[in-house]
Amino acid sequence: MSSVVAAGHALTAAAAEDVLRAGGNAYDALIAALATSFVTEPVLSSPGGGGFLLAAPAGERPRVYDFFVQTPRARRPADDVEFHPVTADFGAARQEFHIGRGTTATPGMMRGIAEIHNDLATVPLRELVAPACRLAIEGVTVSEYQAYLFGVTEAIFGASEACRSIFGSVAAPGKLVQAGERLANPMLADALEAIAIEGADLFYRGEIAASLVADMAAGGHLTAADLAGYRVEKRAPLSLDYRGVRILTNPPPSSGGTLAGFGLALLGTEDTSAGPFDAGRFGDGAFGSAARVGRFDSGAFGSAAHVGSLAAVMDATAAARIEHSIEALASLDPASVARWREQVAGRARAFRGTTHVSVIDAAGNVASATVSNGAGSDYVVSDTGIVMNNMLGETDLNPGGFHRWSLDERMTSMMAPTALVWRDGRKVATGSGGSSRIRTALLQVLVNLVDFAMDVEEAVAVPRIHVEDSFLSVEGGFDPERIAPVLEAWPDHQLWDAPNMFFGGAHTVASGPRGVEGAGDPRRGGACVIIA
Repeated sequence: MSSVVAAGHALTAAAAEDVLRAGGNAYDALIAALATSFVTEPVLSSPGGGGFLLAAPAGERPRVYDFFVQTPRARRPADDVEFHPVTADFGAARQEFHIGRGTTATPGMMRGIAEIHNDLATVPLRELVAPACRLAIEGVTVSEYQAYLFGVTEAIFGASEACRSIFGSVAAPGKLVQAGERLANPMLADALEAIAIEGADLFYRGEIAASLVADMAAGGHLTAADLAGYRVEKRAPLSLDYRGVRILTNPPPSSGGTLAGFGLALLGTEDTSAGPFDAGRFGDGAFGSAARVGRFDSGAFGSAAHVGSLAAVMDATAAARIEHSIEALASLDPASVARWREQVAGRARAFRGTTHVSVIDAAGNVASATVSNGAGSDYVVSDTGIVMNNMLGETDLNPGGFHRWSLDERMTSMMAPTALVWRDGRKVATGSGGSSRIRTALLQVLVNLVDFAMDVEEAVAVPRIHVEDSFLSVEGGFDPERIAPVLEAWPDHQLWDAPNMFFGGAHTVASGPRGVEGAGDPRRGGACVIIA
């Protein structure tokens, strides 16, 4: 059996490919890819952020590694923190972010990589980060997509002298790096190699921790106790059945997997959640029953019925998120799901900085990881080249308002690394970047794979929609005449001219009786490699 990897950059995927060809497993490949993403996708991924891994080792119980960010143990007065707004321009949409030392939460990325390596990997960590270190020293050619990201986030990555010294353009002084320029970060190479040699404690208790804490005196919340006390959480995946396909995804307290699952429930399955994966082994039977109601008709993709149903489900899911806690949504009884389904049926029918890596190796091990640095805080840890996260300044993660977060608590996230398994043993690993669009991007990829039986490439490439605050965004690619009744039913809408990163980046792979396949989402510069 072949191996396959999909990621947000060709060099990210190539790092995983090299490890797989050399005999490493899916988790070795994943670590190499994540480390490389710090260099190749610096707007989206950093040692200063965090994320989630859904690991489904062949023949073992699946598990989720939660190494997302944690709120600090103490809060400084708002007037004493470095915290200010900036605006990112996506072209068709603008979004406000907040940056500065006061936006940085306790990072989990390096502790997460260390724990995944200890539990699941087979190759020494120093070897796995070597490709990232080499690229950080030599530099990587900035792609059109990465240049676009730097353009969108110029107000962030150009805000401090430390950021400008790393990401500033030589060809266009005063701007960030442009497409075709080389981007190097040798300080990051030194930091990654040192962590690989000395262990994650260098970042959480050692010299890097000391530098970070000293810098935080100038307007940040983080302390030595925050870093030293950080722990990776291991959880059972949220497990649900959709039309006979078992889906494993990120459980509460994160929200994306639960919301996508709730959307699937509204589209027609009896069970919102089947609880922990009761078969005990990834790929073995134990499927719940699924009501075959609401299935889309063959050939209906892009029809008013299809797009209208998705829009109504997305809107109802957002409303249910407000009415119920995420924990409650993950275990809603059939009657509650039915009530929400009735509301859907009653309707007229007619950027955050996030990246994803999916790997399935020849032994059948599945790795699906989504990571984020928020939008970046503009703060760089002294002498490391590491840009820290701005999660305490992310609107999506602070619905109760800024400077009001609970102390010492794992922050929730929309990130939802996901795996699927069919009765015939076919496995899929998927997930998406895209902030609040993660839940809707994931929902649509799952529907495309299961309801429309699309292959992976088509399931990822076809156009998407997104509903937020009852506002409908429609990606370019739909036939306006076919969806005219939907647009009439949703007068508050926007038609995009073409595919766009706004609608997520679902890098997806599959392996099974149908063979090995995969797709890097073109919306976010994705790449896929199959290793025979």
